[in-house]
Amino acid sequence: LDNLTPPVHAGDGKWPAWLPKEADRVRGDVRNADDWRKALRGVDVVFHLAALIGIPFSYHSPDSYVDTNVKGTLNVLQAAREEGVKKVVHTSTSEVYGTAQFTPIPETHPLNPQSPYAATKAAADHLVQSFYLSFGLPVATMRPFNTYGPRQSARAVIPTIIAQLCAGKRAIHLGNTHATRDFNYVSDTVDAFIKVAESEKTVGQVLNTGSGREISIDDLVKLIAGILKIKVKIVTQKGRLRPALSEVERLLCDASRLRELCGWSPRVSLEEGLRQTYRWIKANPKYFKSEIYNV
Repeated sequence: LDNLTPPVHAGDGKWPAWLPKEADRVRGDVRNADDWRKALRGVDVVFHLAALIGIPFSYHSPDSYVDTNVKGTLNVLQAAREEGVKKVVHTSTSEVYGTAQFTPIPETHPLNPQSPYAATKAAADHLVQSFYLSFGLPVATMRPFNTYGPRQSARAVIPTIIAQLCAGKRAIHLGNTHATRDFNYVSDTVDAFIKVAESEKTVGQVLNTGSGREISIDDLVKLIAGILKIKVKIVTQKGRLRPALSEVERLLCDASRLRELCGWSPRVSLEEGLRQTYRWIKANPKYFKSEIYNV
């Protein structure tokens, strides 16, 4: 189910070319309960990834995030319950933890959402768990830390850096570069989703997904520049900075629960993942406008 809005790279309203031909493609909207009832008939497992995810835009339009991320999740849960779905794998985010109070961050870390986006995702997480506790709906909540890789939205930091480099720029425009993140390559995140969906042990569980490696954005730029063997400098743009109290300063994942229940571990190093991401962005420049800051 998709309403064909970015970042599917289908601005002409068509289904993306990379979508497998075997997939049943249903055009709809997560905010429409009837769309979900139709889409989930005869479905065994739901991977719920529909959401508004841009943190900066959530400052401008928090009501749309409530409609999509909270009410949309409620629609998924109601439809899954009515249609007898065997499992719902819900997508959360490490942003619900806020700045780490201790590291690495386990699932028991206090929730402290620092943006409207994170607040709506935390609310959705609680809705999902309530349907498990109240109605016995088989659910699992995934909390990916910073996933990256080919086809990622241009609003994210790694595509932002690499797109500027591919455009020939050597002064890279960014926001806060002191914050640290735990980056996980997309194929490792997908592997985690599949393992969680297949395991009976994950019902009712919240599971972090991350590499367990922490890196500042400043050091990330240096790492990418080193891989490409070029020299760059960082230019801080005020418009790219989050409000001071809203900035998540530190994230570092503890994925031991996922490892213990599903035998999952990341396979792609940050260095190799960055190389693969660079190759894809360089080969697909039309998807990225390095001179524009995407909120």
